[in-house]
Amino acid sequence: MRHIASGDAPLPTIVVSEADQDRLYDLAYAIQRTAPEVAKVLLQEMGRAEIRETDAISHSVIAMGSLVRFRDEDGQERTITLVYPGEADIEAGRISVATPVGAALIGLSVGQSFRWTGRDGQDHVLTVLGVAAGA
Repeated sequence: MRHIASGDAPLPTIVVSEADQDRLYDLAYAIQRTAPEVAKVLLQEMGRAEIRETDAISHSVIAMGSLVRFRDEDGQERTITLVYPGEADIEAGRISVATPVGAALIGLSVGQSFRWTGRDGQDHVLTVLGVAAGA
């Protein structure tokens, strides 16, 4: 899996809280052996993220625990909650940040799109339609 910008455009700006950045760095190092591609993407994303204090991040930015509505390249809309691996439950719509989709979503804002190549070798596009604080 690799993240690439749409067309020749630069990667979208992402914003992450200091607390999320610290935990996501720890997670990325912890999964390097079991999920090296996702770990690599998380490390790259955290390295390029604009870091802010939690209370300085807009509610339209995807953070850990956010309820996210997005559209994929097929036009299907999904609503998920972005969680850490131990909290993931696909049937309940709780998607881990240690998955290709989760890693693609962290730090994006409403209206941003992101194109990435998945484990299947296919290009995928996600467009963020809505973000709400998690329950």
